[in-house]
Amino acid sequence: MIKVTVLYPSGEGKKFDIDYYSTHHMPMVQRKCGPACTKIAVDRGIEGAAPGSKPAFAAIGYLYFESVDAFRSAFAPHAGEIMADIPNYTDIEPTIQISEVTV
Repeated sequence: MIKVTVLYPSGEGKKFDIDYYSTHHMPMVQRKCGPACTKIAVDRGIEGAAPGSKPAFAAIGYLYFESVDAFRSAFAPHAGEIMADIPNYTDIEPTIQISEVTV
C-alpha cells in the first residue's frame, strides 16, 4: 500500500480553511479517484515540539492507494479539476510525498 502525503507548511500570513479541506476538497478527491483511493485522512497542525510553539504544518492530507500506478491512473484524469480547487481553501503551495506504508 502507498500513501500520498500532502503537506501544507505553516507561515505567517498564510490562509488555510481546514473545514473546507476536510469536508469538501478531500472527499471530492476521494470521489474523483474512485475505489482506487481506499482511505483519506486529514491532520490539522496545532503545535510544534516545544510547548506553545507553532506547528510546522497548517495541515497534512493523506490519500491511500494499493500502488503508485493505481494512484497515477486514478488521479491523472482529474488532476486539473482537483488542483483548481486549491485556491478555495489555501494560498500555501503544498509539498507532496509518495511513501510505501510498511506498518
